[in-house]
Amino acid sequence: MTITQSGTPMARPPASAGPAGPVTGKRRRKVGREKPNYLAGVLSVFWLVLVVVPLYYMVSSSFRTRQDYLRDNPLKLPSSPTFENYESVFTGGFGRYFLNNVIVTVGTVAIVVALVVPAAYAVARNPSPMVQRGFSLMLVGLAVPAQAVIIPVYLLINQMQLYDTLLAIILPTAAFALPVAMLVMTNSLRDIPNELYEAQTLDGAGALQTLRNLVLPLAKPAITTVTVFTAMSAWNGFLFPLVLTQSAEQRTLTLGLQTFSSQFGTNVPGLLAAITLSLLPIFFVYLFGRRYLLGGLTAGFGK
Repeated sequence: MTITQSGTPMARPPASAGPAGPVTGKRRRKVGREKPNYLAGVLSVFWLVLVVVPLYYMVSSSFRTRQDYLRDNPLKLPSSPTFENYESVFTGGFGRYFLNNVIVTVGTVAIVVALVVPAAYAVARNPSPMVQRGFSLMLVGLAVPAQAVIIPVYLLINQMQLYDTLLAIILPTAAFALPVAMLVMTNSLRDIPNELYEAQTLDGAGALQTLRNLVLPLAKPAITTVTVFTAMSAWNGFLFPLVLTQSAEQRTLTLGLQTFSSQFGTNVPGLLAAITLSLLPIFFVYLFGRRYLLGGLTAGFGK
């Protein structure tokens, strides 16, 4: 209660009163309670089953013998687990195919990252119409599938005398990964405030110093996104190794998996063991880089 100047007492309004009246305990509980999204929960469980069941089938079947694979329930745990499938994988040239895949993946990622970071920096900081037209022209590569230009690529690789080499796989794989990488990296660099660039200029930093001291630290999510997606496309590539290589020494994992198939049948447990081993590296790459993927993919699209 308060006293006015005339001495008349006046009741003090409730402390919790607002424009819509006092907030009671029941109303407060109703405001703080959110309705559960049952549809999202059901769809999440359905998606989890679609992902986990094939992975479980692949791993569990890789520990079965060929007889048990044909006789047992595919979703049942192996009755007599065996490592003979993994032994046959390593004695069948898997190590050579794995090494070739690592060389192709690392080489492709190195070329893409080395080219896309300075190129995206130039596009993000240079408003010249020529630079922007070049960027738009590069993005046309997003609409060109590799299958449509495989014959010209094959002829170019032959003219360069690179046929049946790992470099013949690395170069076109990197070329087709550049448009997506440029899109992600350019949008990420455009998110950096202009004040930070101006501060670098006032400090006397040149373009290379700004790239090293400002752009590279702030573009780590985008660089990780480009690295993961480029590595996935290079690791799982099939068309370029199939067309641009011939000898067994230059085979990658995707082509090496064909050795488990013959005219007399397919060693399915051995094939699943090889697929399990081939998935492990790219799985760990995604596991350690997943926290940056969403930020790198959505950078700049909110503008």
